[in-house]
Amino acid sequence: MFSKLNVPPIKSQGIKTKLVPWIKSIVPLDFDGRWVEPFMGTGVIGFNIIPNQALMCDTNPHLVRFYTAIKNKELTPEKVKSFLHKESLLLSEKGEKHYYAIRERFNIYHQPLDFLFINRAGFNGMIRFNQKGESNVPFCKKPNRFSQSYITKIVNQVRYLAWLFLVKDFVFKCQPFQKTISQASEKDIIYCDPPYIDRHVDYYNGWGKACEIELFSTLSKTPSRFILSTWHHNDYRANEYINLLWNKYNILTKKHFYHIGGSEDNRNTMIEAIVTNYPIKAFEFRENEKQNQISFV
Repeated sequence: MFSKLNVPPIKSQGIKTKLVPWIKSIVPLDFDGRWVEPFMGTGVIGFNIIPNQALMCDTNPHLVRFYTAIKNKELTPEKVKSFLHKESLLLSEKGEKHYYAIRERFNIYHQPLDFLFINRAGFNGMIRFNQKGESNVPFCKKPNRFSQSYITKIVNQVRYLAWLFLVKDFVFKCQPFQKTISQASEKDIIYCDPPYIDRHVDYYNGWGKACEIELFSTLSKTPSRFILSTWHHNDYRANEYINLLWNKYNILTKKHFYHIGGSEDNRNTMIEAIVTNYPIKAFEFRENEKQNQISFV
């Protein structure tokens, strides 16, 4: 019914779409518990793992509100299609003035459809908020952003989630990662994709050294198996927290290219790392007809 790799309707910088096959490959075959995400973000990993039960959490209330609206059938594919058709005509007519009008409306009323609009019409797939909690992402400078095919793509992405939430038990909560991890049991798998420390951390409420240490401490106490995504190194520097904290666990690495930032200088290959507290094996798999070597660290 749906494509093998399901892309979510919400976009973000650093989205893990291209890493889904890698992450799926290390999920243990005996996993039959709940999939738990303290840093849900766009939800791309959980939406492709397709567990029977999932607890999807984030401190960004707009992400939680958006996916909850789909689950509760308040936001349907038909409503998305109608809304985007209407707003796309106004965007083509008025240009960036209309984008900023919708952004202002979103910052007042926080409606899921407005959130979708500014996410897909904003610059470079950014999700960014100021200290007042207001979206401040600039316009993408494309008044004709919402072509018919683009709207159809987004509607189909929403349609997939409407189906997923109907056949699987997905629960969405806005809460801190400590609380989410504490709610996981030994049968569950926790997948953590926190903001990457010392990288681009335009997150809803920031991320720094104290947060990274707190996450390490919290995961070290959980009875659950966990998978952590982070960065290992690039051509210029290494993630010091790999040796400082995460090296006590199992680590796999893989080259990955991120389209992050408005400057070409910020768009470089990085060595991605996956950390687990259960045994994993090095392996090879094919992606887009190219062989990728995954190695132990």
